[in-house]
Amino acid sequence: MPTLPPLTDLDPARFERADLFKPLNLASRRLAELKGVAATMPNQGILIGTLGLQEAKDSSEIENIVTTHDELFRDAALAEAQAGTATKEVARYRQALGVGFAAVRDTGLLTNNHILAIQAALEKNRAGYRTLPGTALKRDDGHIVYTPPQDPDEIVSLMADLERFINDDALFDADPLVKMALIHHQFESIHPFYDGNGRTGRIVNVLYLVKQGLLDIPVLYLSRHIVRTKADYYRLLQAVRDDDAWEDWVRYLLVAVEHTAAEGIATIQAIKAQFLDYKHRIRAAHRFYSQDLINNLFSHPYTRIEFIERDLGVSRLTATRYLDKLAEDGFLQKRKIGRVNYYINPPLYRILAGEPPSDHP
Repeated sequence: MPTLPPLTDLDPARFERADLFKPLNLASRRLAELKGVAATMPNQGILIGTLGLQEAKDSSEIENIVTTHDELFRDAALAEAQAGTATKEVARYRQALGVGFAAVRDTGLLTNNHILAIQAALEKNRAGYRTLPGTALKRDDGHIVYTPPQDPDEIVSLMADLERFINDDALFDADPLVKMALIHHQFESIHPFYDGNGRTGRIVNVLYLVKQGLLDIPVLYLSRHIVRTKADYYRLLQAVRDDDAWEDWVRYLLVAVEHTAAEGIATIQAIKAQFLDYKHRIRAAHRFYSQDLINNLFSHPYTRIEFIERDLGVSRLTATRYLDKLAEDGFLQKRKIGRVNYYINPPLYRILAGEPPSDHP
């Protein structure tokens, strides 16, 4: 049985090539700009919640778990037990991202225990690494394109090697963005879990950048770019296995970082502009204005009376009065679905859904 070699078997010098310098520089510059723009947001927690929701949707779509923005935002405001199947999966992705981010923030490390916890949050089980043979990656027509390691001991050994590669910078002298590309490929090739490998691997991408200090919070989400270039993504993954085409794979990920960071910058700037606009106009028009109220309206594309009760510490009657007044004045749109009243923030909805801005709030 062929063994998947550890990443330290690669020569870091092979990535010091003229044709990689430009994409690496562009990606690094855009990523630094994204970090800076995110730091200007008055409440960075809003970005983790709202952008994390969008990433969860796109990452799940790669695995053919598809939901609409409307379903996603609406169900995100419901208890998980009430949500649809696809939106439950998306909600779990966001929860898993939160689990991983808290671990990296608290420890400064990204360990296998953290990765196991991320996958457990995604799949709502603790099956751990694969222990039974039979896993193979297939095309839609059923043709097997890749068979990952089958021996449980080899999987454990390879994941231990990967953990050292992630956390010990001295092991491999290469730019962190190059290393992120290598880590992602190795993780997907080990394919350590029965389910959730792709989504776990995409969470590991952004958490590695946080661990390395290239981002303060997890706001670089590559899944939308991967959705758009899905055929290239899988083709280049396989080309490394078949032809040792590491350089092409690294270039693909560097371009993905550059494009995704540029989109992230535009999205954050748009959210910040609307956040400040609502803050100033609501404060001028309503005595019940508070920073907690604005934070709530920009943490949930769809908010509910219960969320205002909780976040502002007010009665249900008071929360209802606040939201109804904001809807009456055009800041929110009130929509009743079943027995539940939702209050939609239209500018935030349009930004996250990728729709063009409106002339009206």
